[in-house]
Amino acid sequence: MSTSMGTPTDPYAPQAGVSDTTSGKVFTVTGQDWDTVVSGVAEENEERVVVNMGPQHPSTHGVLRLILELEGETVTEARAGIGYLHTGIEKNMEFRNWVQGVTFCTRMDYLSPFYNEATYSLGVERLLDVEDKIPEKATVMRVLLMELNRISSHLVAIATGGMEIGALTVMTIGFRERELVLDLFELITGLRMNHAFIRPGGVAQDMPPGALDEIRDFVALMRKRLPEYADLCNANPIFRARLEGVGHLDLSGCLALGMSGPVLRSTGYAWDLRKTQPYCGYEDYDFEVITRDSADAYGRFRIRVDEMWESLKIVEQCADRLAGLEGAPVMIADKKIAWPSQLAIGHDGMGNSLDHIRHIMGESMEALIHHFKLVTEGFRVPAGQAYVPVESPRGELGAHVVSDGGTRPFRAHFRDPSFTNLQATSVMSEGGMVADVIVAIASIDPVMGGVDR
Repeated sequence: MSTSMGTPTDPYAPQAGVSDTTSGKVFTVTGQDWDTVVSGVAEENEERVVVNMGPQHPSTHGVLRLILELEGETVTEARAGIGYLHTGIEKNMEFRNWVQGVTFCTRMDYLSPFYNEATYSLGVERLLDVEDKIPEKATVMRVLLMELNRISSHLVAIATGGMEIGALTVMTIGFRERELVLDLFELITGLRMNHAFIRPGGVAQDMPPGALDEIRDFVALMRKRLPEYADLCNANPIFRARLEGVGHLDLSGCLALGMSGPVLRSTGYAWDLRKTQPYCGYEDYDFEVITRDSADAYGRFRIRVDEMWESLKIVEQCADRLAGLEGAPVMIADKKIAWPSQLAIGHDGMGNSLDHIRHIMGESMEALIHHFKLVTEGFRVPAGQAYVPVESPRGELGAHVVSDGGTRPFRAHFRDPSFTNLQATSVMSEGGMVADVIVAIASIDPVMGGVDR
């Protein structure tokens, strides 16, 4: 017996619709009370039922289908059905130049776009052999934006996870704080999401006037508001009862499945690429790797809250460093790579500034032709391959970029932690209750844009 998209006799009936097939009766499960489904199954004298949970959006930031085999309300088997958000981003990148690839990959894990841009740009820079030539200010700005992005991503994870279990106040304050981070992104990059701001060679443009003051105000405000999450959740008996012991996965299970991020660190294993394999100068920042030893959904929630505190420390250090780098370059000096990455936006926020255009047009005809070819075709990258992973909010995110010596990627493939971590769905859910499936998924915090790509 299974449930699927069968046609109910009355589409407006509150109970599950039933239709006959060669495999028996099929129940169409929508949003009705579970008792109506159970009563229909009971009439068939069958203990086992297979339920399609979705395709829908259970704390996954995208569309996921779960196929659950149940005995009563206990999950005996769980499988994840993916592919509903497929975009073909990795294949499309083969038909664009190296800089345009940033515009594609930033849209994969759209809750942490700066990490997609960073791992791709770091890989291209390794192929170009210019890692030591990236300006210090550009590197500090990358760290600043990534840590702000970690805060915004964790806020969404906590907010949507709370919403799914009925903790609506956690949801409202989570999105309230996220809006503040998105305001900072808009101030610095001009966009709230999908920025294409971190590019091979540095970043697109300098910090705008007053940005550091806004960042410091944000850090001060978040230090006042983060304790609200602890007050609402940490010692809340209802919240803890829903999360403690749910979605359990120990260290050996995590290592077998290739898990990373908060799921891995909830087992007590302090694996964080910012410390274990530093990039972007993370070895020079003062912060702690947060771990728990409960290996459950509650431990992952606590890790995300504590990691936001550590990110605030890093953001503050970045602001202090940027204050001493006023006027420093944010793009590599090599103009072959800097064009067309470098931007100078007009006063209306649209297109290039007049000074920028005059500079280009005022040079020699040869320079103008060279500039035109770089903008339209892009720069060439020496043949080879590179993989530079970063520690995203969900775990190890890495871009494997391959060049054949041309102006476009021969191949770009991303190791997205959401895809790898989603494997744990069955292990975390089987043997538990239907209601706990949502908690387990929320504790993984998958973003389906990163899973399907």
